[in-house]
Amino acid sequence: MCSLISRNLKFALSLVCCLPIIAAPTAAAEPDFEKDVLPLFQKHCIRCHNESTKDGGLSLETKQSALKGGENVRVIVPGVAAESMLLDYVTGPEPEMPKKGAPLNEQEIATLRNWIKAGAVWPPELRIREAQLTAKDWWSFQPLEKPALPELTDKERALVRTPVDAFLLARLRKEGLTFSPLADRRTLIRRIYYDLTGLPPTPTEIDSFVNDPDPRAYEKLVDKLLASPRYGERWARHWLDVVHYADTHGYDKDKLRENAWPYRDYVIRALNEDKPYAQFIQQQIAGDVINPHSPDGVPATGFIVAGPFDWVGQIEISENLIEKKITRNLDRDDMVATVLNTTVSLTVQCARCHNHKFDPISQADYYGLQAVFAGIDRAERSFDPDPETARKRQTLLTEHARVQKLHQDLDTAIRKRGGAELKRMEAELKQAQEAKAGQGVAFGYHSKIEKSDQAAKWVQLNFKQPVSAEKITLMPAFDNYNNIGAGFGFPRRFKLEISDTPDFKVSTIIADQTREDYTNPGTKPLHFDLKGQKIQYLRLTATKLAPRSNDFIFALGEIQVLAQDERNLAAQAQVTSLDSIEAPPRWSRKNLIDGKFYQSLDSNQDLAQLKQKRDDLLASLSSEEEKQSLRDWSAKIKRVQSELGKLPQQKKVFAAATDFPRRGNFRPTEGEPRPVFLLSRGSEKAPIREVEPAVPGLIEGLGQNLHLPDPGDEGARRAALAHWIISPRNPLTWRSIVNRVWLYHFGKGIVETPNDFGRMGAKPTHPELLDYLASRFRDEGQSLKQLHRWIVLSTAYQQSSQANEQGARIDGDNRLLWRMNRRKLEAEAIRDAVLQISGKLDLNMYGPGDRLFVLEKPQHSPHYLYQKYDPKTAETHRRSIYRFIVRSVPDPFMESLDCADPSQITPKRIQTLTALQALALLNDQFMVSMSGFFAEQVKGDKRELKTQVSRAFETALGRAPTSDEVKLLVEVGKQHGLANVCRLILNSNEFIFID
Repeated sequence: MCSLISRNLKFALSLVCCLPIIAAPTAAAEPDFEKDVLPLFQKHCIRCHNESTKDGGLSLETKQSALKGGENVRVIVPGVAAESMLLDYVTGPEPEMPKKGAPLNEQEIATLRNWIKAGAVWPPELRIREAQLTAKDWWSFQPLEKPALPELTDKERALVRTPVDAFLLARLRKEGLTFSPLADRRTLIRRIYYDLTGLPPTPTEIDSFVNDPDPRAYEKLVDKLLASPRYGERWARHWLDVVHYADTHGYDKDKLRENAWPYRDYVIRALNEDKPYAQFIQQQIAGDVINPHSPDGVPATGFIVAGPFDWVGQIEISENLIEKKITRNLDRDDMVATVLNTTVSLTVQCARCHNHKFDPISQADYYGLQAVFAGIDRAERSFDPDPETARKRQTLLTEHARVQKLHQDLDTAIRKRGGAELKRMEAELKQAQEAKAGQGVAFGYHSKIEKSDQAAKWVQLNFKQPVSAEKITLMPAFDNYNNIGAGFGFPRRFKLEISDTPDFKVSTIIADQTREDYTNPGTKPLHFDLKGQKIQYLRLTATKLAPRSNDFIFALGEIQVLAQDERNLAAQAQVTSLDSIEAPPRWSRKNLIDGKFYQSLDSNQDLAQLKQKRDDLLASLSSEEEKQSLRDWSAKIKRVQSELGKLPQQKKVFAAATDFPRRGNFRPTEGEPRPVFLLSRGSEKAPIREVEPAVPGLIEGLGQNLHLPDPGDEGARRAALAHWIISPRNPLTWRSIVNRVWLYHFGKGIVETPNDFGRMGAKPTHPELLDYLASRFRDEGQSLKQLHRWIVLSTAYQQSSQANEQGARIDGDNRLLWRMNRRKLEAEAIRDAVLQISGKLDLNMYGPGDRLFVLEKPQHSPHYLYQKYDPKTAETHRRSIYRFIVRSVPDPFMESLDCADPSQITPKRIQTLTALQALALLNDQFMVSMSGFFAEQVKGDKRELKTQVSRAFETALGRAPTSDEVKLLVEVGKQHGLANVCRLILNSNEFIFID
């Protein structure tokens, strides 16, 4: 794959050189562009040389762009082959291009040369599209149909327990292989317990199963484990890996995400309830829209926003900066990747900067998917866990909206009668109320910082023409952002003057406070009467600056110039100043006339007078009947609000949100999707055109149009995407989930790349088996538990993991499953097993995450200190699914055991064997503490060390120790104590691996 931006045209042209050997026209024949040249460009060039990517500055998408050439180089000169750089780079005894692969042969070069000599004929209306963008013949895009079971021999049929076995045996036969013998029951129960619940069986449970004569004992055991609440906890962890769930935001500040856990709990409940898979997916994408009264509707959408959140980019960066747009682009990119990687195993995010290099996904397709999520953000939402409460709340809210609309419609009609006079009064009242409450941006002008208080500073208003003014009001600054306080930066000495010219060579002094220091006014405004004087320029000069800790400044909140009718003339003036610290929204010279400022309590009386004037005017505009209707509706609204207040308080969840309290520069869309643009090379600085919500058109019969009745309906966008994903005609969805479940049972998927079913991913080892399971899963209830049964009841799953020479020689990677794969336990399963074995496992479910760390400095950039945590703390002994997961600072113990990185989508965990793991299992404080508890458990009333070590061995490993093992462990126990024997057992390969 070529780079996106190449500064070397020679390198960029290498793609042109990688042409296959094809039959070129004879020398006498003029090459036909569409027949001879276009296929070469289309297959080998346009991928990197299109209007979006332009590698080396070259686009071969149209005739115009091709003739324009690259960076200061003419690649094609019609009629003049000698001046066409394309030929220079591909000819000669040692051509520079291609750098990789064989040089072009004579026929290929002749095709290009003859075409150029003949005038490089290229129909101007013809635009080259990448061939692969229309190639939908890849296996995963094909319709999903249920294949017939393969024919088997009598001997093979005797091995079949579920249809899974038939497909596997038929494939093994081709290689001269068959299944291995069944695993013994002791191995099998340990395997299925960890697989379905993530916990080990107890010695009693093992003995009961081993000695059960019922031929259906294993099947009954499977059903028992699938019905256990432990199943949902185990399999939810797999799902949360894929969606990169965590309890912190990530990025540099990595702040706490206190209410992410309801989504985690939703996944656990959904799996335990065995929700049909289509419903499970639909709720996670648009549950709040499709099931608004369901207690699952809102928490389920935590799926979309489970990934990282850029606190600085979203909250602290101003709306008008390009960085904000970049942040939002990347935020939506994560949403698109999370949803599409997880549900349909497509790497759509690869089309953010250019058309997908390998799959039929264009850049326009990608941004169409971004547009689906353009109306939501990552934020906290309220929801009712109780369905009855949710319904009652919705009924009351509906009634509230109905009555409020009646009230609002009549009120609007009355206000229209007030005309301009009422509008003016309302504007003044709103301005006064906002300022009084300290709402909005209430800052002003801030001069540059000086080392001396004698540096003069000034601000000036230009009214553009003489105006008649009654009063000037200066509003001191109040920097409540940094708690500096009232009157911040107000000058010690100053003068206020007006003039007819901007140079103030001739002026009228309005106020002169230059001879002695002025007492800081706090938040009290300063008023100066003008009594109708004409004014064109106004200047306030600070002749002695206000002190800070080590320097001096001049700051002011607002300047008002009021006319006789109390209009603020300054609002239309032009502001200039000697200098200014421009740091919007807090500080800017324009803030001096924005109407936003802090007011002291002294303004209560003025505010009351404004309200009274407004109310008197409104009263004169309405009839008695109208007044009574307004009173009745107001009373009704209050009653409904009272009823709402009696309902149980709603819970919070971090989920897909359209409405939430504004925080800094992070503002909700209120359901109105933001515009999304197709971006050249993925750059927010280079938008091409606005796009509408759409999906890739790679599935036959589904199309790209989402058929939205109202394209502006944010919820409808997500609901339509969910419908596209769960469509029975979308083969990707059903193949994807079946492959994931298979992966977690066997350690490898039928497709080894679970998040990529495209051309860059692997092909299925058993395509018919995958389609058989996927079609049955889709058509027979979409029960994940039933899918588990089909797999784990198979002979293939129940095989021994012991290798044999023939199988190892023919299929060393065991891709054909002639034996079971031996697998290492995940970090969570190890921790949970240790807790259970030590007698400390707390099986309480749900709720906020357990913090296995000490939290310090949470206000700014939290510090997560695992070394200060006491692992003996009983409140943190729940299963690992309930851990509070930190993105930036993972738990060192869990990380050493290959726990998933929550900052990354993890479709499949890596498995390593390192010395660090052995050290962690031996010396981590958690392991040391639990080994001590384990020792206390196995002691009981057994005083003999031999009995104690045997009991510890069987509890941890599921089998009785041999006499040699007992002898060794007793010797260790005599020298180092029983707790260290337990540490040794828990550090054994037999404990952390499943046969």
